[in-house]
Amino acid sequence: MEDSPAGSLMSDKGTTTIDDVVVAKIAGLSAREVPGVYDMGAGAARAFGTMRGMVGGDKSVAQGVSVEVGERQAAADLDLVAEYGIAIPELAAAVRRNVINAIERMCGLEVTEVNIRVDDVHLPMRDTPAREIGGTSGTADTGGTEREPRVR
Repeated sequence: MEDSPAGSLMSDKGTTTIDDVVVAKIAGLSAREVPGVYDMGAGAARAFGTMRGMVGGDKSVAQGVSVEVGERQAAADLDLVAEYGIAIPELAAAVRRNVINAIERMCGLEVTEVNIRVDDVHLPMRDTPAREIGGTSGTADTGGTEREPRVR
């Protein structure tokens, strides 16, 4: 047990237990440290966090983070918003590396996995309508004919 990262959590003098919320906060803070992470949480969670801020509440550092913590191991799922222009695979690798290092160093838990879901991209010209920047609202006029899906 001395060779494992959790060796310091269990000893003949007692056991140290680390709650899920502690690991979630560490994961959230360490993910936000990575350049290119604009925000965290799915759309509804971000909207709720914004509303909470309007009424004087603090934004949760664990927003967008879900963890499972065992006696010796932890796993995390992160929802994040990337800055436009950032290479998402590189961002995900940097976030994963930073989260694993922080949890293992601060908690002594072995991190088995960090799953990252990028569910939005922050556009610097957010107030500009999609038509003006060359995009569409997700619907295209196909002339009334159904098309085959472009991806599978």
